[in-house]
Amino acid sequence: MINRLHKIAVIGAGSWGTALSMVLATRECEVVLWTPVEAQARELAETRRSPVLDSATPLAPNIHPTCDLNLVKDAELIVVVVPSVAMRSVAQQLRGLPVRPDAVIVSCTKGIEQGTHKRMTEILQEYLPSNPIGVLSGPNHAEDICLGLPSASLIGFEDPQYADWVQQIFASKTFRVYSATDIIGMQLGGTIKNVFAIGAGLCEGLKLGDNAQAALLTRGLAEMTRIGVASGGRRETFMGLSGVGDLIVTCYSRHSRNQTVGRRLAEGKSLKEILDTLGMVAEGVPNTLSVYEIARKLKVRTPLIDAVYAVLYESKAPMEALTELMTRDPRPEMDADDH
Repeated sequence: MINRLHKIAVIGAGSWGTALSMVLATRECEVVLWTPVEAQARELAETRRSPVLDSATPLAPNIHPTCDLNLVKDAELIVVVVPSVAMRSVAQQLRGLPVRPDAVIVSCTKGIEQGTHKRMTEILQEYLPSNPIGVLSGPNHAEDICLGLPSASLIGFEDPQYADWVQQIFASKTFRVYSATDIIGMQLGGTIKNVFAIGAGLCEGLKLGDNAQAALLTRGLAEMTRIGVASGGRRETFMGLSGVGDLIVTCYSRHSRNQTVGRRLAEGKSLKEILDTLGMVAEGVPNTLSVYEIARKLKVRTPLIDAVYAVLYESKAPMEALTELMTRDPRPEMDADDH
């Protein structure tokens, strides 16, 4: 276990990576903020502000934007905040440096690898088997955190001593961090909620009202929990910050990229047009495909996920998907697989 902390590396300088670098800069050690794009590193270094965030809060003096990955290899804590499609490439690069064998690594990416259906920690563990690897997840939009608004999150490691150590590093007067050991449930909650955020956007775009939104979140939580428990997660995890907490903020927040995707689909725009103009990654689009496939493999009943999948990948009209959902055969609220 590392006692002193001299350097933290944040891999990924998007909105979430930049926000986390600002949280971690309160530790008063060096924080390297890495991006593969030289122009982005230069702009961050010169302006001390992120172009993807509205916050006027400048980067702390101890945050050092860079595109030189070699500056990462001596960090004691490495926080990975890249899109899920880039995780395998980043893991390969970290192994090639190599990073310190005792560096603690935290994945902050909410997604599942397409095809393999691997969680982000599983990909990192493939390439960095000697390093302790954990997860940060919760109802955390970067915009609020950069403004210093109060937020809470969850840090998870299978070994609780690492969870406790990282918890203390992330915690601040505006960022409260809880600890956990269910990294399977945490990652699935953070992934599956993106699917329902697209569904929430569809509801908003179709002007279906508050009752429909409440029903979506409640039944969405049931589907999330079914998949999570069938995959080895703990039921109680989905009742916490990385489950229902993340589900609520992603479905209701104006900052939610996935909700924006659903709303624009309901307004008649094509998925390609939406993604081309969004400017940021909406993990819910690839997540929907992966989660749909996982549910089929596990034989888990997921009518809401199936409906979002049909809209995204089968070009089904949102109102047609809604009608099919509302006219299904009646069921009890709590089936055997919901207990």
